[in-house]
Amino acid sequence: MEPAAIPPIKDGAERAKLEVAIDDCVRRFYAKGAKDALLGPIFSAIDDLDQHMGIVANFWSKSLLGTERYQGHPFGVHINLPIEPAHFTRWLELFTESANETLPKTQAEQAIARAAHMTQCFQAGLFPFVGADGKPSRVPAQ
Repeated sequence: MEPAAIPPIKDGAERAKLEVAIDDCVRRFYAKGAKDALLGPIFSAIDDLDQHMGIVANFWSKSLLGTERYQGHPFGVHINLPIEPAHFTRWLELFTESANETLPKTQAEQAIARAAHMTQCFQAGLFPFVGADGKPSRVPAQ
């Protein structure tokens, strides 16, 4: 189930303030991820980190403010990454920390709910099978 939408922010100054907070959240999250033992190798493989963070900030701007700057589909970008279920757990932990540190409470809760929903959907799409060992797998058990 998709997280519920929050009421729109109509005040221009409040929207601008939230845009700054979103950018701060994304930058803080990627700084943490780059230093993380599990996520660091994946984050360091991003070719143009500033451009990537801009795209991610646009995604969160669309999610939290309803802007139209992001038009992509994030799942496809992650299909070929060397990620496992543990990466999603750590990703969500670091994102939750970053959102709580930078975003207003209502928007932090909304962003965290959306991020949790995304991790569930991505894992279901990337690991649709259960391996012989009982763990999520990209391929059927043999």
